[in-house]
Formats: sequence, structure tokens, C-alpha cells
Amino acid sequence: MTRGRLGAACLLIAAALLSVGVSVGLAGGRALDAGAPATVDYGSALVLLKGDPLATYEKTKPPKGKKIDFSSATVKAYRAHLSALRNDFKRWLRENAKDARVVGEFDTILNAVSVQLNGVSLDTLRSAPGVVAAEYQGLYRPAEHGQDPDLSLIDAFSAWGGASHAEGAAAAGAAVKVAIIDSGIDTSHPCFQDGGSVEQNGETNTKVLDANVYFMQNNRFRFTPADVNGHGTHVAGTVACNFNTAATIDGVAIPYGVSGVAPAARLGNFNVFPGNVGSARSEDIVDALEDALEKGYDVANMSLGGGSSGIKDLLSMAVDNADRAGMVVAVAAGNSGPGLNTVESPGMAPRALTAGAASVGHFVGAPMTVGSTEYELATGDFETVEDDLTANLDAVTDPAGPGGLSTACTALPAGSLAGEIAVVSRGDCSFSTKIRNAQAAGAAAVVVVNNVQGDPIAMGQDGTPSQPTVPAYMVGLGSRAALVAADGASATIDSDRSYFLTGNDDFMAGFSSQGPTDVDFRVKPDVVAPGVNVLSAQPASACKLRPCFAFFQGTSMATPHLAGAAAFLKSKHPSWSSAEIRSAIVNTAVEGVLKTFNTGELTSNVNVVGAGRLDLARANAAKVALDPVSVSFGAVPSGSGQSASKTVSLSNLGGSGPYSASVTGENCEPRVDFEASVSGMTVTVTMRSQKFQGAALCQGILRISNPGGEVAHAAVFALIK
Repeated sequence: MTRGRLGAACLLIAAALLSVGVSVGLAGGRALDAGAPATVDYGSALVLLKGDPLATYEKTKPPKGKKIDFSSATVKAYRAHLSALRNDFKRWLRENAKDARVVGEFDTILNAVSVQLNGVSLDTLRSAPGVVAAEYQGLYRPAEHGQDPDLSLIDAFSAWGGASHAEGAAAAGAAVKVAIIDSGIDTSHPCFQDGGSVEQNGETNTKVLDANVYFMQNNRFRFTPADVNGHGTHVAGTVACNFNTAATIDGVAIPYGVSGVAPAARLGNFNVFPGNVGSARSEDIVDALEDALEKGYDVANMSLGGGSSGIKDLLSMAVDNADRAGMVVAVAAGNSGPGLNTVESPGMAPRALTAGAASVGHFVGAPMTVGSTEYELATGDFETVEDDLTANLDAVTDPAGPGGLSTACTALPAGSLAGEIAVVSRGDCSFSTKIRNAQAAGAAAVVVVNNVQGDPIAMGQDGTPSQPTVPAYMVGLGSRAALVAADGASATIDSDRSYFLTGNDDFMAGFSSQGPTDVDFRVKPDVVAPGVNVLSAQPASACKLRPCFAFFQGTSMATPHLAGAAAFLKSKHPSWSSAEIRSAIVNTAVEGVLKTFNTGELTSNVNVVGAGRLDLARANAAKVALDPVSVSFGAVPSGSGQSASKTVSLSNLGGSGPYSASVTGENCEPRVDFEASVSGMTVTVTMRSQKFQGAALCQGILRISNPGGEVAHAAVFALIK
């Protein structure tokens, strides 16, 4: 017999793995192995007008560590001035492009309007007085036993301190507000219950303070802030799930209590993907960011990503200005990896706290026994066995396939797998396609072998009609050779599930987008956090046995680790600015632990790992902040023999000088030489390039020390073209 989708499984996230392009969306969920095409809304535009927004205007920008004072007379007067500029633009539209209509106005992080074009061209808008830029709107679619292994991996328990984990958690993130700009938060989940009153039709309580929809067309659709998708609730749980929340998945009790990185933080539901909306325009996200700033939120989590408009990308500009206004903005790097230049907008923003994704070694699955060997199988959105299933293994071979296994992306001979457990490889097509093909050939069950290092993952359906009904599982890459060798042997898939703690930590996710950024070739992501097999909350609608939890993967899941870290640091160090919090997280990251997804070897490629893997205890003990958090020299012609210098400002975070600096780990000698010097609280990094032909990716690590030893490090990068 088979049974339906997992009782505590999540709802399918339709755009878990993003395609490279100009759309942006939720950057994580079930793995699909089938990306959605990128899109742009050619019927609407975001128009940047002359005049600094409140976040950057000299008389209204907040002092270091403070927020914009929206009640001040100066701010009110300047807002009126910006409003008059926007009115001038609207008047011009009525006279010169009467079909175009302004549908949104912004003044906090951008002085801009959003425009429904109705056939009017961008060039027409650009010709208007006072217009700085106009672009089509991108469509942003959602990119250890005894204690939570996610938090152990990032050293959160040590950072919390206190006489016990419970005492430390009670203060972790206290008095800090985090805006979840996503698909909603289910306040009925125990992760978000604190005994306070429930308001606004159940969408808010004393843990989730605000719940609103940011969708310019909502006057027509009337969506509520409820999370019908699951992505936002999962993200919110990683940020601030209540300490030690009991979790069960498909009847398996998780042997630890789930906690957020900052359990005491308060949240806001800023829903830009309400109802069945699969994509949000730039205007919706800017609107949510501005409202979060005006409501006093300290941190924003944006687990979304997509293509960019290059160096002048307006959403990235908005993220930068939100940081300048005192709000840390954690953003997903995107799920368009592997490969250089795949980092997405707005994660490409210089002042975004941009997350890459690596593994945390645990999952819930089913044992499969072959002789005396037990294999650990991950379950997902496909059917699973109701009773123990015993059948012969059939390793479907293909000399051209991964490790000699077929990917089963094309039809298999009819009856060739009759009554057997098919073993095929991940890759080349969606999981639904390969499982459907095996079922059509008569398979009684399908085991998909992962094609990347680390644990197997939860497979998601691709949304096409006639999904396969045969039981299907994934097994780790390390089992491939043994399963191929066991072809024809009897195997038993157990109907009972188990929690597996594997220790397969710190493998970079193959999907994690990589830098350098487009056009200006800066290092991104900034830092890496757990983003594969991350366990967190799900809405009540996602399962039969409540409360609901699920394992997701994506840079979406790495991002809230950074947002939670920022909330924790803000609660511990309220005088630190957003830039200082970002630096504390990035420039204290652990080096030398992240491994490649394909070979499992350690990697120090800064455009893959940034400064390293998040360590909250080290961030909490940061002694000095760097601005910027990495040093990039952009593109350097290979035959030019150019030299260039960049400066990095230092600020004390409890440490003291005098400081010294050096650059180590250069990988382009003798082509490029990096040097560093310090004058007071300014570091100068110099790049000297020899004349040579050919391209090279040149990197090093800037190391900042005081008399007590090294206190910070940062990535240094130059692209030789």
C-alpha cells in the first residue's frame, strides 16, 4: 500500500529554485529540480525622481545607531517638499502621457513613484523633468540530539549566555522588531504564541505585532495577510520561534526543541505574496520596506531574489537606503547557482546582508535495509509506503549518467522495472519527471540518488498534471556506489520513520548563488548560514497532525539565520549601527569549514562563501567593525598593469587600537599583489596588477589585528579581464 503526502509535510512552494533573470521570488522551500522562468512586468514601472529620500537627505537621515524621526518638523517639511516634486511629475504625466497612472508613491528609501504604463514607454517617462531613472518592475517570486543543530552550528547557544539555555533565550532579541517581508506568518503556531491577546482576525498577537498586505492590486483581490503558502511561516520560525518548541514530523518526535535564532524578538507580517500571488512587483517590496521603517522595525528579512537591472537596480538601491536609515536588511543571495555571477537582486545590494546556503546534517526519513546495510532515505512531497515494502533493487544504469546511473529523464522500457525498487540519479529534469518514468516502467518504488555531497533532501513535485503515485525517496550521494553494486539484491523500505542526525554539516548548497555581482564585480554573498534541511514552522493548513513543521532548503532558509543574528546583536548592543551589526556578522565569520557540494573539499572561494560561515558568539564578541565589509576592485584589464587603492573605515565595538592590517591567501601571485596599511581608523588596501594576458579571479583575505591578535577579516577581490 501507499499513503498520501506526509502528514506534517509542507505545502509545495511553487518557485523553490529560481531561474536567473529579472524576476525575484521566494528563495527556498522543497527542492524541485525545475526552475520557474524569469519574468518582468512590462506594464508597470518604478520611476526614481530627483531629490534624496528621507534615509539619505542630509537633514533627515538618522544619526549613527538611531532611526528616522518621522514626527519631527524637519522630516514633515521635507516629506511635503518631496510630495510636491511627485505632484509635479504627476502633473507632467497628465499633460504628456495621459494614459500612464501613478499607483504608488515612496519617500523613505527612494524618492520614487510606481506607474501603470498603459502603453506609455519608459523613454517617455525618462524624458519627464525631474526623472533620474525608470525601469520595468521586476516580479519577485518567493528564492545534535538534545539541542537544535541549526543553532549549535552557528554557536547561538554560546552567544545567548545565561545560566541556562532558557534564560539566555529569554533575552535573545528582546525589544527588537523583525519585519518578515514574505508570504505571511501563521500566528496560531506554537512558535509564535506567547500568551498575549490575538487581534486583527487572528493575524496579530503580542509576538507578531503587525500584519498587512503589500499588493497594489489588493483593492480588487482583497487578500488577507494569512500565510497560505508556508514560506513566510518557515522563515519567521527560523528568526524567532519560541524557545524549545516541541516538534513532530510525520509522527516522528524531533529529539530537541526547535528555537529561533532570536526567540525573544517580535515579528511583523509584511505580506508581499498574499493568497495565490506568486510574484511581487518592486513597488510592493519597496512599500513594505518603507512601512517597516516607519513602524520602527530594526531588521527586515527578505528571503527572495531574482534578476537585476545592473548597477543601478532600484530595489537594491532601496535596500541600501534602508540600511542607511538604520534597518539591517538580510537578503537571500538566490538559488541560481552553481556558477559565478549568479547572485540575484536585491542580494547584490552593497549594503544588504546577503546569505549563501550550506547544509545542516539532519533529516527525517525512512530506513531501507539491504542485507546488513541500512540506508537513510529522505521523504518529500511524493507517496511513501504504508507497510514495509520488500522488493529487488534495480539500478537503472547509463554509462553517460552520474556514476553510471540513469537520470530517468526519458521514457524507460515498458515493464523493465516491474515490481522492483528503481534506483536512479538526481539531475537533468524534475523529480516528478523521473519518478513518473520509473512508475510507467512498472517500478514499485523509486529511490533517487543525490548528485551533490551531504544528506538527501526532501523532493518537491513540479506542479505538472498527473503527478506520480508510486512511493519515492532520496538517498545521499555517498550511497551511490554501494547501491549500484547491490543491483538485484532484496531490499526493504521501512514504513516507520526516524530522525537521522548525520553530521553532514557545512556542505555548500549547489543551488546557492555566487558572486561576483553584475557590472561592478563585488563579493557576494557576504556570509553563509544553514540553508539545506532547515527545520522550521509551517501553517496549520499544511498538515493533518499539528503543529506543523517541515524541512526546507534554499538561500531563503539561510537568510533568516542572518536576520535572527542581527536581531540578537541589536538587543545586546543597541548602540551599534546597522552597518556595525552587518560587519560584526560578516567579518567574524568562521573560515576553513565550508566544503564544495560536488567534491566535498574545503573551499575558500570568496565568491562562494563570502567571509565564511556565521558564528553568532564570535559576532557578539566583535571588537571592530569594517565599512564596507569586503573590498572589491572591480574589473581590471589584464594587460594594463594597473594599480588601485580602496579604503575601509574602522569603528570600535569594544576593542581598541592601534590596528594593523595585512592581506593573506593571495591566489594570483605573481599576477596581482594586494597590500594593506592603516592610518588611524582607516585601512588602505592597494592592488597592483602586472601586465599579462588572460583572465583571472584574484582574491585574498584582509586581516585586521590589534595588540591582542586578529580581530576581523574581510574578503578582497579583483577580476582580471
